[in-house]
Amino acid sequence: MKKPDRSKSVGKTAALTRRQFIKTTGATGAALAAGAGLGFFGGKAPAYAQGTKVHMLAWSHFIPDADTLMKGPFTQEIKKSLGIDFQYETINANDIPARATAAVESNTGPDVFQFLWNFPQLYGSGMIDHNALCHELGTAKVYAWEQAAAKEGKVFRGVPYYSIGNANTYRKDIFKEAGVKKVPDTWEEYLEAGKKLKKFGMPVGQTLGHTFGDAPTFTYPLLWSFGGAEVDKKDRVAINSRGTLFACEFMREFWTGACDESGLAWDDTSNNRAFFAETISSTLNGASIYFVARYHPDKAPPGMADKIGHFNNPAGPEGRYHAILPFTHSIAKYSKSQKAAADVIRFLMSKKPYEEYILVQKGYGLGATPDWENHPFWKQDPVVEPFRLNAKFGRNFGWPGPFNRKASEVQAKYIITDLFARVARGTPAKESIAQAERELKNVYEG
Repeated sequence: MKKPDRSKSVGKTAALTRRQFIKTTGATGAALAAGAGLGFFGGKAPAYAQGTKVHMLAWSHFIPDADTLMKGPFTQEIKKSLGIDFQYETINANDIPARATAAVESNTGPDVFQFLWNFPQLYGSGMIDHNALCHELGTAKVYAWEQAAAKEGKVFRGVPYYSIGNANTYRKDIFKEAGVKKVPDTWEEYLEAGKKLKKFGMPVGQTLGHTFGDAPTFTYPLLWSFGGAEVDKKDRVAINSRGTLFACEFMREFWTGACDESGLAWDDTSNNRAFFAETISSTLNGASIYFVARYHPDKAPPGMADKIGHFNNPAGPEGRYHAILPFTHSIAKYSKSQKAAADVIRFLMSKKPYEEYILVQKGYGLGATPDWENHPFWKQDPVVEPFRLNAKFGRNFGWPGPFNRKASEVQAKYIITDLFARVARGTPAKESIAQAERELKNVYEG
């Protein structure tokens, strides 16, 4: 395997600049706002829509402190300083599409949605044009892949907010006992480490099932790192390639040689349970396993937190990649409080609130620009430090094609995950690729 070219996995981005809080005094008290770039608000205090109601619908954060921050201090500050009656509602992330569909069809519902993935473009017809607001807030500084998730063509259907990354959670002590001398940096190194770990009785744990997060965020980056892709830049099906074949051949060897082969039937919670049951030594996950062990030690084996480390996805011949979950704030067209809703987004994107929001998640949530890769926070806990560079290697499903409705359909149908699952079960790589090609053509050309 040739030495990976890491430069191919880094998108073109620029550093973020943000203006400090603007504080003005008026009859109703101090009005707070902030943004990115020169000339924000034209040098004048914004005229907030006093007394307006704004209802935001968001997911229930995995980190409870983030919900507490939003529902407590932030809600009170918005009410006090912006004069807006702000309602922050949280629901399960999987329930947001149903709420959004009902709202867009009935022209009534929340004023602002905190969307996942590329939902802003999927519901684009029901969301306003956010181009001016994004320009004002300096969204051009955001990672390119995160911008793409929020855009419908050249129109922003929301303001990119932040993302949630993933890394390989591993047992430092087990790696050492099994004879793994260094953290794997390439897929070949991970394969060799995995063989030792499986022989030691503590294999790699990975799902290849139809599950929301862990399966696709493993299989897509694996495909890309060997040079495979579902489509090319022009949205033409390109799965039948040498790169895909190499990725599949590697998957077969990795699965039988390094993995817990029952993972074919796992969901997104199975690997967490297996890790705490001490039957696996490594698994791709968010920072949740570590956070449970560190902050809820009663739910983990004694001393587990001090035994955990993380490493980013291994590099393949064509680079290192991560599939990361982006979040976007989108204002509904039917909203009668669009101006006030934009003011709420301005407040949340301003320096102090934004920093508080990201930091309260302790590394689980990732800032939207490359500046966050060098934030002093990452020095506080070396266990989560590898997440610092997650977004640098981020790509959207469907890459290098656009993250559009067709890419979302492929994601929802688990076509790429099933490609590798079949190979793991023993289907010849070329046969599995041919089936994936037929399924992809039904989506992209049907």
